Amino acid sequence: MVTVHRPSSPAAHAQARLRSLRFGENERLDWFPDEIEGPDVEVRETLLELAKMTNNAYVEPDDPAWYDLEGRWNVSYPFGWDPDADGFRGNVFATPDNSTVVVSIKGTSAGMFGSGGVTAKKDKLNDNLLFSCCCAHVDWTWTTVCGCYKSGWKCDQTCLEDALISESLFYPIGTNLYNNVTYLYPHSNIWIIGHSLGGALASLIGVTFGLPVVTFESPGERLAATRLHLPSPPSTHHVTHVYHTADPIAMGTCNGVLSSCALGGYAMETACHLGKSIVYDTVSNSSWSVDVRTHGIVNVIERLLADPWPPSVEIGREVPEAVAESDCVECFNWEFGDFPA
Repeated sequence: MVTVHRPSSPAAHAQARLRSLRFGENERLDWFPDEIEGPDVEVRETLLELAKMTNNAYVEPDDPAWYDLEGRWNVSYPFGWDPDADGFRGNVFATPDNSTVVVSIKGTSAGMFGSGGVTAKKDKLNDNLLFSCCCAHVDWTWTTVCGCYKSGWKCDQTCLEDALISESLFYPIGTNLYNNVTYLYPHSNIWIIGHSLGGALASLIGVTFGLPVVTFESPGERLAATRLHLPSPPSTHHVTHVYHTADPIAMGTCNGVLSSCALGGYAMETACHLGKSIVYDTVSNSSWSVDVRTHGIVNVIERLLADPWPPSVEIGREVPEAVAESDCVECFNWEFGDFPA
């Protein structure tokens, strides 16, 4: 069982968020704890199955890259797969009796992260808005994705927040998807999962609606939650991040002008995660080199989760313990505020 905290109503949540966004004021929001059936994140096979579902958000069932889920889940509701669709995409899985529904959100499709494709342009825009310190301004040679950079290390906070609430971005599309899923499955337990960008979006949606969340190799999404003015529930421990220490994107180290991310046009500068994190120390325990190529979900499935993790087995566990991050700092060299044009 998982304890989640849900707002008193969607309208109350929206009102509290709007008041914070417009006036910088906190409005009291009542949160109600609820014990619901959630994924057992201490079981390796559970994480492995969910990781396969996140892989399947990138492909269609007839694709050779699709992982067979052996009849335990139905593919009931693909979204974003229309021929002219170029953005938010994934699949919804359900148990045969529809008691549990899993929304799996696709992450970034790009040559350096995955297979590329028609969604790559919008994926990149969302990455650079959600995970950069200031509009993907890495140095003077970069074309920023919003006009909030001022000079030196100054960034206009209000401008940033306005840029993140654009209806073309994936977060509002994700909240609309959740509303559609609850309409189709009004009596089901709903879980949200995703890899990379998809994992960060899953976390933001899960915090909004009080849903169990499992992500894989997600960039830090805590800063995006703050900039989106999402009201903070009493606890975000229903959000579980799974990642390893050789992935510079999840670890928040794929930044700087000469980083692999920057060379690919991505400003992946955030490091701090909501909820709890299951961190596999693949650098120390498996001698993996820090490399952006370890970020892919197939790498996680085949090299990390397919077999027991010896350091955990030695202490009677199946996976590393999920713990909340502490003393996490990001974008420390930037000054955010209201800077007149």
